[in-house]
Amino acid sequence: MSIGSSDCLARAQRPLLGRRVALIHPAWHSCGTYRVVLGQIAAYRALGAEVVPIAVSSDPGFAPGRNWIWKSFNRATPELDGGARYYGGAPLRAMLSLRFLRDVLWPYLHGDQAVVRLGMAERARLSPGIEGATFDLVHCNHFFLMPIARRLARGAAPILLDTHDLQARQFALINEKRFWLAPRVSYESMLAQELEAMRGADLLLHLNAQEAEEFCALVPEKAHALLYPATPEAPTGPGGPDIILVASNNTANVESVIWFLREVAPKAPGITVKIVGNVDAGVRSKAPEQYAAYKDWFLGRIEDPGVVYANARLALLPTISGTGLSIKTVEALSSGLPLIATRQAMRGMDEEALNLSGVVIVDSAQEFADALSRAAASAPMDEMGRRGSPARRYYESRLSLAAYKASLGVLAAALISAGSQE
Repeated sequence: MSIGSSDCLARAQRPLLGRRVALIHPAWHSCGTYRVVLGQIAAYRALGAEVVPIAVSSDPGFAPGRNWIWKSFNRATPELDGGARYYGGAPLRAMLSLRFLRDVLWPYLHGDQAVVRLGMAERARLSPGIEGATFDLVHCNHFFLMPIARRLARGAAPILLDTHDLQARQFALINEKRFWLAPRVSYESMLAQELEAMRGADLLLHLNAQEAEEFCALVPEKAHALLYPATPEAPTGPGGPDIILVASNNTANVESVIWFLREVAPKAPGITVKIVGNVDAGVRSKAPEQYAAYKDWFLGRIEDPGVVYANARLALLPTISGTGLSIKTVEALSSGLPLIATRQAMRGMDEEALNLSGVVIVDSAQEFADALSRAAASAPMDEMGRRGSPARRYYESRLSLAAYKASLGVLAAALISAGSQE
């Protein structure tokens, strides 16, 4: 192979070599969005780009430079320690203006989740050196961080927006369980703000087929792409005795775990499940009786969730609510473990995912309990069996870093090329 052809091959494998990408994401951890962000960072680096990840908080006072206030986030996100960390957040003084009180706080008291997130992003300060930096591409996660994306793009760099489901729908679900002043904000009002913010992006990325279909209809004038997220793979062994349920503390997960403890667990006596993740706080608050009855099952948040999958024999996905692709379902598929899942847990995936050998799909609590009892009595798979399982192969072909990298490279390179020609 000649030197020239070698250079061409390297460029083909790393089409973003020498490019600088600002990657804006909420300052969240222990959740699906965080796992998606880790996949984005890994993919861009594999494509040759210099990635500048910027964690943005929507909480008051989380301005850059206040190192003490970011300590908890930093401890919970050791995966981001491989490079420089950058932050964004609104200082407290930004919330003392009459405009903020009138245009942001007052609507928020009526339940407007969209306006408060957009308002905080508009007032966010960024780490030194970021504001004046030049980027070839701005990759923004969630519509409410678009004010920062536009600021960093400066009208020159293209903006790629990962929509992460229809957020107005999530906000409406949150509002059902909270007290707000009357009149409550409408779903339509929050949706209008979401769509308006999205129109500032050059390409909208969607995590699953249902989401892509909905947004294509809502914003037909924009370019859209369906790109399943790159969820970091879970270990496929060596295996162990544990039956696991992994869940973070969000509304859908809390409801699902409570349903499992109330409706499924009593129908499968003699079986112990390890419930991993900070969902324990939500269950303790919403269903104290169930939490007390199964307190020994909750392990809380652990530093390395991979260890949980490595030492397991069976994973449970008792999902009864939620929208968009379930990241914890993707993680479970990547582990190659036998799975018991509700149909809701498999949302956003194609028909093949519903017919994978080793993945039992159930439609009721009794079916879940029966499947759990059968699986608990069966012999566990070894590491070789897990790595070659249909679930693992499905993950590798559609949801792995390699699959994501290949598609993202094409989309990002095309955006940058188009932007440079304008």
